[in-house]
Amino acid sequence: MNESGLTLRELRVEDYEQAIAAERELEADDFGFLLENYQPGIEWPNYVHRLIEIRNGIDIEPDRVSATFMVAVVGHDIVGRTSIRHALNPHLAKVGGHIGYGVRPEFRRKGYAKEILRQSLSYALTLGLTRVLVTCDDENVGSAKTIEGCGGVLESVIEVDGSLKRRYWIDQKIN
Repeated sequence: MNESGLTLRELRVEDYEQAIAAERELEADDFGFLLENYQPGIEWPNYVHRLIEIRNGIDIEPDRVSATFMVAVVGHDIVGRTSIRHALNPHLAKVGGHIGYGVRPEFRRKGYAKEILRQSLSYALTLGLTRVLVTCDDENVGSAKTIEGCGGVLESVIEVDGSLKRRYWIDQKIN
């Protein structure tokens, strides 16, 4: 267990209320908490099952990659989430990266983002990913500091659809 008490785990059926609340909270930031074909009204158990299929590479659309979606939990609270892509396609190689993470507004500035990214990197290493791309909006100073704090080295800042994105690489060693 880490100092923050945060653990990453896969989404469960019983997480419905907190996950939907997180989705609504992060809409204001134009950030989707729930991913991978989530649509309001979808049968929640089916959605949770679909995430497992995507992790396992089952019935993935041609422009997508296998990915593991996990929630970050402290005590009984879902404080954030991560999506760890098992490979890069052309879009992810440009801007999406291997890892996308987010923290719910009420839990920000408590070190959770850094711990989510740190644990996501450890998981990525179990997939054999020793060089990991992580990106963020250029104006997102908090995320840039988080990525840099986890070893991210800025490769470039690029324009994507009228906004600037920072591209960081994190090199890891298999022990």
